[in-house]
Amino acid sequence: MVASMASSEHSKMEKETTAGQVGEMKGGGASGSMNGEEECCEYTLDGSVDIKGRPAIRGKTGGWVAGALLLVNQGLATLAFFGVGVNLVLFLTRVLQQNNADAANNVSKWTGTVYIFSLVGAFLSDSYWGRYKTCAIFQVIFVFGLVLLSLSSYLFLLKPSGCGDEDTLCGSHSGLEVGVFYLSTYLIALGNGGYQPTIATFGADQFDEEDRAEAHSKVSFFSFFYLALNLGSLFSNTFLSYLEDKGMWALGFWASAGSAFVALALFLGGTPRYRHFKPGGNPLTRVCQVIVAAVRKWRVRMPPGGGNLYEVDGKELAAANGGRKILHTKGFKFLDRAAFIEFDDKVMLQDRSIPRNPWRFCTINQVEEVKCILRLIPIWLTTILYSVVFTQMASLFVEQGDAMSTTIAGFEIPPASMSAFDILSVAVFILFYRRLLTPLVSKLVKDPKGLTQLQRMGIGLIIAIMAMIAAGTVEVFRLKHVCEGCKDESSLSILWQIPQYMLIGASEVFMYVGQLEFFNDQVPDGLKSFGSALCMTSISLGNYVSSLLVTIVMKITVEDNRPGWIPGNLNKGHMDRFYFLLAALTSADFVVYLACARWYSCIKLEGRSRDIDDEDYSV
Repeated sequence: MVASMASSEHSKMEKETTAGQVGEMKGGGASGSMNGEEECCEYTLDGSVDIKGRPAIRGKTGGWVAGALLLVNQGLATLAFFGVGVNLVLFLTRVLQQNNADAANNVSKWTGTVYIFSLVGAFLSDSYWGRYKTCAIFQVIFVFGLVLLSLSSYLFLLKPSGCGDEDTLCGSHSGLEVGVFYLSTYLIALGNGGYQPTIATFGADQFDEEDRAEAHSKVSFFSFFYLALNLGSLFSNTFLSYLEDKGMWALGFWASAGSAFVALALFLGGTPRYRHFKPGGNPLTRVCQVIVAAVRKWRVRMPPGGGNLYEVDGKELAAANGGRKILHTKGFKFLDRAAFIEFDDKVMLQDRSIPRNPWRFCTINQVEEVKCILRLIPIWLTTILYSVVFTQMASLFVEQGDAMSTTIAGFEIPPASMSAFDILSVAVFILFYRRLLTPLVSKLVKDPKGLTQLQRMGIGLIIAIMAMIAAGTVEVFRLKHVCEGCKDESSLSILWQIPQYMLIGASEVFMYVGQLEFFNDQVPDGLKSFGSALCMTSISLGNYVSSLLVTIVMKITVEDNRPGWIPGNLNKGHMDRFYFLLAALTSADFVVYLACARWYSCIKLEGRSRDIDDEDYSV
């Protein structure tokens, strides 16, 4: 084992490490006679391999050919998922005859389960299966669930024929038929949840961040990934939603199943082209080992300079789990004790016959993995309140639109379809950011990267505040235009909701795209899918916090002579105050976010060609 007794090993030059790795992997013979420059240009520098485990050749693997396949795959899979999810509550009430409360709760449980399964997929991907295998397995489960849902709906649930629209309810169903329905929907949740965080990271794997040109493409990939997700959901929220609302459930489900099947076929068709990284083993075990080892050595007196820490050579680390070496940082000094070399440890290192006990003595790279996670947690927590704002688009925005005038030029606009303006806003602002804003900011700050990821996330929070203020203002005017004698409707046109939907879309481009890039860039190599899963769990917790906040507000505001801020009849409530409350809470969250972002220090990897210092991640 190659080890160092001091932290000076971190000063090894990038080119020595990279050339040594590539030369060793390529072996001797004629190819071994190539100079380091030719090797660098032919092979990727980030340690990625092809499907056979050989060093990835830049021109034959990865890049935008593989990236485009995965973007189309994402768009089709999203279309399939939302083809089920967008109208699931209507299916439960019209076909399975559940009441509104039970149907809403069942949909909430199903949606939450999707995000929980994202953690399962991320864990299996990072620890054991690798990203390609994880994507393939969960997509197969996803397709199977959709086919089972389509078959069960067509054969058993949609009886009598033509039922399931807003006028004709379906008949009763046996426990077995309902059980098959729930089995199929939760297979869909498992398949989509396990696939989603992994496909984003797998797409980013196709670009070598040690190459400047591909590093730029990697950043762009996340924007296009989020755009593909929104375009897929746009088709579901419009065309498929219309079919299912008219009672053509089987046709809508079969269209979703077909879309998912084509997505799977495209994914498998690109197999020879993909770049891969080895799974890094169980991260939970590694984290626990660091904590236990640090606690065991809590009495150890550390030298002021932080030296005498156990390190493993970057080449050996790459051979073990495909990851790059993380350079030692100054924060969380208590954890450094886990890698401190005591006398007994020194004897063990000198005598190779004695195995190292990782529960007592860890590598500094293992310690730095835990530090990276601890630094990310405050940033992640401050994004949850943004997700609370985001979730209003699928709940209170729809209820608000339903209480407005929805007839435009003789055509009735479904309130839920207003989310199309959010999706269009995402598409417009992604192009605006990439084509106009980034070049402009790059010239102003003299940095080709333009805005940093943390700066973009902060801008996303500011735009979210503006969206809540816009929604609250619209609600104030809606209440002023309540029809005399009208029970639930205002004469104010639903088109006045367009600004709040557009602002939410703009905030997504800055927050969620920035969040995807940030967590993928700042987690260790062995936890990339976990970084993407953090984004999904933020949305999940946002749903739960939103539900809790509404419950608390109603308990406080409901009195004997007042129905509360968000009653069944919105004309008797004050939903505008709830929107303004969210704006105030998000403003406070933004202040906390600023403090966390200024405190944050970025991960430092050995041999990273892009010299990034802490200031690049400040706000």
